[in-house]
Amino acid sequence: MPQCNLSIAVVCSSNMNRSMEAHAFLSKKGFLVRSFGTGDKVKLPGTAPDRPNVYEFSSTYEEIYQDLLNKDKSFYTQNGLLHMLDRNKRIKIRPERFQQCKEKFDIIVTCEERVYDQVVEYITNRMPTENASVHVINVDIQDNHEEATIGAFLICEMITHMAKSEDLDNDIDEMLHQYESKCQRQLLHCVLFY
Repeated sequence: MPQCNLSIAVVCSSNMNRSMEAHAFLSKKGFLVRSFGTGDKVKLPGTAPDRPNVYEFSSTYEEIYQDLLNKDKSFYTQNGLLHMLDRNKRIKIRPERFQQCKEKFDIIVTCEERVYDQVVEYITNRMPTENASVHVINVDIQDNHEEATIGAFLICEMITHMAKSEDLDNDIDEMLHQYESKCQRQLLHCVLFY
């Protein structure tokens, strides 16, 4: 287990798949991690593309699980949503919206560029009070179960390297450049202040 005092947030749109897979993976490796979504609502695929399941962030994973179970147990078992929700409810009670969090993090990892933009906009629009820096990094991960698993592994590997740094602020650009080459994914990165 890494001895790491970095505070990490992983953020996707609905705090369901990508951020929760990374949350579970990082947590098992001993990291101090929380996960969030940036959307207005929690959205999950429905039985048709034009009929998504939409929930408030105040809904618990258990409530969403029961709702999908009652709607179509076979369909939602087959597409993996019930399994995903079962994992989620073992990690925390409900999805959380990033814009409602008051906690400060050392590193925020987003899972798609649109979410990265929302996180950057939210932090930028807050009045800085402490002059504490936060590294916001985007790793594009497609929103499906297989990519979420691969993405969680990539994020964990990246955070593990960062945790070993004696001076992350100084080392991060080189680390991200090397990591970008290794994982063949373009990363976005900026430093913002609380």
